Amino acid sequence: MPKKTRKKYTAEFKAQVALAANRGDKSVAELTQEYEVHSSLIVLWKKQLHEGAPQLFERKKEQPEPAVDVDALYRKIGKLEVERDFLASRPGIIALMQEGKR
Repeated sequence: MPKKTRKKYTAEFKAQVALAANRGDKSVAELTQEYEVHSSLIVLWKKQLHEGAPQLFERKKEQPEPAVDVDALYRKIGKLEVERDFLASRPGIIALMQEGKR
């Protein structure tokens, strides 16, 4: 007997069903037949709609940017530039380093 897989509903579909249930012009049984969804899911999605609605209208507080030590970054950039310039001026060093890794 083949294994049944669960249906996955999109957020848009859930919102549509929850809003239809919230309107109240149709019963849950009618919505169950119309959308081919179990009644317990309709009740759950309607409950989630009511619980999550206030968060839709909250103002988002801007997150402060993490403090960055700019001086440390400039020191690191300088160190990397010195290393790059040193290795670029001596092409044989790279070959020796690659031989040592073998």
